[in-house]
Amino acid sequence: MSIVGIEAMNVFSGTVCLDVFKLAEHRGLDMSRFENLLMKEKSVALPYEDPITFAVNAAKPIIDALSPEEKDRIEMVITCTESAFDFGKSMSTYCHDLLGLNRNCRLFELKNACYSGVAGLQNAINFVLSQASPGAKALVLATDVSRFMVEAGGDALSADWSFAEPSSGSGAVAMLVSDRPHIFQIDVGANGYYGYEVMDTCRPSPDTDAGDTDLSLLSYLNCCENAFLEYQKRVTGADFAQTFSYLAYHTPFGGMVKGAHRNMMRKLAKATPADIEADFQRRVMPGMAHCQRVGNIMGATAALSLASTIDHAEIDAPRRIGVFSYGSGCCSEFFSGIATPEGQRRLRGMKIGAHLDRRRALTIAEYDELLERNLRLKFGTRNLTVDTSFVPEARKTMGRPVLFLKEIKEFHREYEWIS
Repeated sequence: MSIVGIEAMNVFSGTVCLDVFKLAEHRGLDMSRFENLLMKEKSVALPYEDPITFAVNAAKPIIDALSPEEKDRIEMVITCTESAFDFGKSMSTYCHDLLGLNRNCRLFELKNACYSGVAGLQNAINFVLSQASPGAKALVLATDVSRFMVEAGGDALSADWSFAEPSSGSGAVAMLVSDRPHIFQIDVGANGYYGYEVMDTCRPSPDTDAGDTDLSLLSYLNCCENAFLEYQKRVTGADFAQTFSYLAYHTPFGGMVKGAHRNMMRKLAKATPADIEADFQRRVMPGMAHCQRVGNIMGATAALSLASTIDHAEIDAPRRIGVFSYGSGCCSEFFSGIATPEGQRRLRGMKIGAHLDRRRALTIAEYDELLERNLRLKFGTRNLTVDTSFVPEARKTMGRPVLFLKEIKEFHREYEWIS
């Protein structure tokens, strides 16, 4: 059996965050509904942060830890996003350049709503398994930002869609895929995928999100069940309640995950409500810990949940983790792999929790001002000198050099490292 998986993994979710409870109160949302989000904070993109800065900042510690020879074996860079700012040019070219990678490299981009990160991961896995270039590695960069383009005090969000604001975050997960899966060894061939056309959520213009939240929930539930049932057909003896020590779900918000897990345990394990709650706390909550502090980062969220699971689970021996990814529109996949104590030690060395702790908390007034400033950085911006005057102290909160957007000249983006 060929061995493949995630050799190294890291998360970067910006330099500022917002208390989502305060945001919900500020927006006058129904707080009884808000509790179902199961969220604490969301990462927010500043005027000098974009999908490239998030992706490169996530990948940089991984690349810096490689020897020159190992670095040169990266022969594929895939950016996975629904936040691209060009209809043709791939963001992977910027990331490849800023990370100083070998030019003998495939560079491309994937877009498929929140499924894109897992689509990129599976492409990378198959590249390594193909042995077309033995020993080669692939760098998968799942990166997305949420910029709510609303004037402060405006009414651009419908009452129903307004709950997307506190649940939507910004961030990136970088995954180095190779035949040395220190972090997460993939169960090769153990995949169940399920997709069909549905108009649950969409991005009808580059800077606008829309959708039907009820339809999205139903589609998520349907895909979770059917993707696993397909997995079960392909993996003899697979049992939803017994096969997996932990489960990492794509997490638009915690309540959706809890509903999906309840549905699966009722149908597939005939579990009682008390047993379902205990199982949710034991097997699912470790994967939600980081998600509760970052928010839904679209194509990167399933990977964020996996990273959170490995970071927070009790892994004193090899443990199998089931992963469910869902992307609106829609496509979904259930797959699995093995995490080990050594992999957990390596991932914890990235200090993802400490990174989240370092973010500077925005006030509600600052956040409302940020919404207005976001209007200056729209899709298709041709020329812009980036305004760095907004919470400038955030540029030096991470304790290490961080990449930021500097300016845009004739559509080309230029970046700078700030220590």
